[in-house]
Amino acid sequence: MDGDSGAWAELVRTHHRRVYGLCYRFTGNPADAEDLTQDVFLKIYSNLASFDTGRGSLQVWITTMTRNLLVDNFRRTKNLRSTFSLDEGWESAEELKPVDRLTSHGKSPHEIAAHKELEKMVQQALAHVSVELREAVILRDLQDMDYKEIAQVLGIPEGTVKSRISRGRAELARLLERNKREVM
Repeated sequence: MDGDSGAWAELVRTHHRRVYGLCYRFTGNPADAEDLTQDVFLKIYSNLASFDTGRGSLQVWITTMTRNLLVDNFRRTKNLRSTFSLDEGWESAEELKPVDRLTSHGKSPHEIAAHKELEKMVQQALAHVSVELREAVILRDLQDMDYKEIAQVLGIPEGTVKSRISRGRAELARLLERNKREVM
């Protein structure tokens, strides 16, 4: 892309949602996810010359860069994490204005609230799953990557990927079931 700002803008536009999604699923915090997404794209920009099509697709390379930055950030901030604010998440971009609520033919406010609550529960449960299992589940179930791509990103055999996904899903289900019992 040697100085081609249009190509760079297209690369960012094409991959921003996936990178942000990974960062958000890993951190559970929109502001942190946005900061990390910017860091990822800075890292990608400064390492573009090292991209080798022989070692995998651009998507796998970007996901690997994202994963490495997330792991580094996780290690660096391990002791700095605090509990989530009760007010966090009240200001949502998806909220409808009163006039839009009257004319909207989409989901009802109840359905939107239930979906957001479910997302929040899954995100909180994901935060309690070990990093190794969490990243495998996120890449497979939330980023829809295939086993081979995940193996490339994580640098582990496909069999290990499948095992981590299975164990991660089981752990996530156990945590969600426990949360469900606590709520009822």
